This record gives sequence, C-alpha cells and structure tokens, in this order.
Amino acid sequence: MKIFVGGLPFDMDDQEFKEIFEDYGTVSSAKVIQDRDTGKSRGFGFVEYIEKSSAENAIARLNGGELEGRKLTVNVAAERKPKENNGGRNFRNDEPNYRRN
Repeated sequence: MKIFVGGLPFDMDDQEFKEIFEDYGTVSSAKVIQDRDTGKSRGFGFVEYIEKSSAENAIARLNGGELEGRKLTVNVAAERKPKENNGGRNFRNDEPNYRRN
C-alpha cells in the first residue's frame, strides 16, 4: 500500500525518510520528491509498505504529528491520473489549435 507524506523537512533525504517509516512496518520503497530544476526537496514524498496494516498504522500514528517543527499530512496516496493528450486541438470546437493571421 502506498501512502503520501506531506510537510517533510526540506533537507530530508530518501534514506532518512525510509528509516522513519520503517518503525511502522517493512517499507518496500520511500522517495522524497525533488524539484526537477533545482534538485531540492519539494517537502513531500511517498512510502510503499508491503503490508496494508503497516501503512494504516503509520497513517494513524503520524498524520497531524510534527517532524522538525513541520506538521505532517499522512494519508493513502491517490492514484495518479494519466495526462490527457489532446493532440494540439482546441477543446471547445475540436479544430486544430493554430494561430489565425
């Protein structure tokens, strides 16, 4: 089960993040999301547990808590919706989205 964690300290790395959440069960992956331009943490991440009960325990114990002075938001991660590709067409009238001179 994958969970979302918001409110992370901006200096936290993946290993430290994983170690915190291993207190609640076996973590299969932990990733702090970084800005692609600056490489700095965006203040949130995702943790995936092998067992659903471990994820539920982490959510119950950590949601609303504090870490290094920042309030944590911990909940079940939402499924990521695929990006729609409209092929350069205008949504309103389905005509190609070209500039008119």
